[in-house]
Amino acid sequence: MTSLFPALRGAAADRPALRFGDRSLTYAQLAAATGTLAARLARHDRVAVWATPELETAVAVVAALEAGVAAVPLNPKSGEKELGHILADSAPGLLLAAPGAELPSAVGGLERVDVDAHATGHPAPDSGAQDGDPALVVYTSGTTGPPKGAVLPRRAVATTLDALADAWQWTSADVLAHALPLFHVHGLVIGVLGPLRRGGSVRHLGRFSTDGVARELNDGATMLFGVPTMYHRIAETLAADPELVKALAGARLLVSGSAALPVHDHERITAATGRRVVERYGMTETLMNTSVRADGEPRAGTVGTPLPGVELRLVEEDGAPITAYDGETVGEIQVRGPNLFTEYLNRPDATAAAFTADGWFRTGDMAVRDGDGYVRIVGRKATDLIKSGGYKIGAGEIENALLEHPGVREAAVTGEPDPDLGERIVAWIVPADPQAPPRLDELADHVARRLAPHKRPRVVHHLTALPRNDMGKIMKRALHG
Repeated sequence: MTSLFPALRGAAADRPALRFGDRSLTYAQLAAATGTLAARLARHDRVAVWATPELETAVAVVAALEAGVAAVPLNPKSGEKELGHILADSAPGLLLAAPGAELPSAVGGLERVDVDAHATGHPAPDSGAQDGDPALVVYTSGTTGPPKGAVLPRRAVATTLDALADAWQWTSADVLAHALPLFHVHGLVIGVLGPLRRGGSVRHLGRFSTDGVARELNDGATMLFGVPTMYHRIAETLAADPELVKALAGARLLVSGSAALPVHDHERITAATGRRVVERYGMTETLMNTSVRADGEPRAGTVGTPLPGVELRLVEEDGAPITAYDGETVGEIQVRGPNLFTEYLNRPDATAAAFTADGWFRTGDMAVRDGDGYVRIVGRKATDLIKSGGYKIGAGEIENALLEHPGVREAAVTGEPDPDLGERIVAWIVPADPQAPPRLDELADHVARRLAPHKRPRVVHHLTALPRNDMGKIMKRALHG
């Protein structure tokens, strides 16, 4: 397989590739830095990357891919328990981090390599990696138990990015601005590797702000990626910020993903700027499946049509395919194509359960499809996956963390609508001592320390008992504020 990033060896050596704040690299500088680091990584199967929103994270991941080595992005906000599980499961040979980054004790057993983003040297030689070889192992929260490592092959990265280039008319002339985290596929694969595969450039804002968005789009950026929480804040700000209106009006493409963008926010942004936000649909295990095309009809509330190379079908509860797409019949989305992951690392049982006998991946997402192919997501097949602030969060791991608190006897976690986050996490607690129930801030800090801050509950309800069925299973549909 040829390089995932042909521009590293192309003629445009002086073209900007990456910019994080006031630090940047041209393609020639990126090729030198990644070539030097790739030589250090070549003898390993997997390497972990401390995925802070910095230049070094992008250099580390590109170097691993250039060396034919799988990168395991680590969320720097993960708790010790979650990190410990990921490292034990993936067994990386090294940990790549920015110089000076403070690392928790959970990673202390790994050999650390500080990434020199300004190293000089030669581009990495052809690693000989094949298209089915692992490129990334990205950990994703399920509805129960610890995160699973989805093994994404090089083929999936290449085909997804090329399909998006087709759908979005994405070229080397595009400059992408975003402020997404770099430990999951939206910010890392689509938001960093995407521009580099095209030979374009990416400007990472660090922390999201509407001022930062306005600055970059008014200074030559052509595309903006965000999650609904970000676009909601943009929509709230537009009326009082003419520079932000000008910025969005001048952008070539505005893309929202990771959760549904409310139609009200679509409408406010379009009314103020004349531009429509494009939505797409993907998962860690599948990368991107569908998108509204840049040259297609934008329909608020839909995620567009299947990308080139992606087969998509809706099925009934018994697995029978739905053949008549009328925009009303709800079915579970199943997908098949070169964009799929190959396995959950060390979990053959979970891998087998995720696929049908003929190779369709069961997404667990429910949708309707119009006669012309447009897909609209209507919810999860299960009730235990919460989409908050652009993250997909499994209720089960939060429940497990809450049950470790001495003041909690029983726990259930649900999501409820939130105008900013999409959904907020709600904890339903049976206190160990009803006279002294644990406070919300106490429980939130407890969860944040063990898992990650975005998994903390925002609301807590105290109950005398959780509703259960005859088998002892918690009936979450009976929980409501």
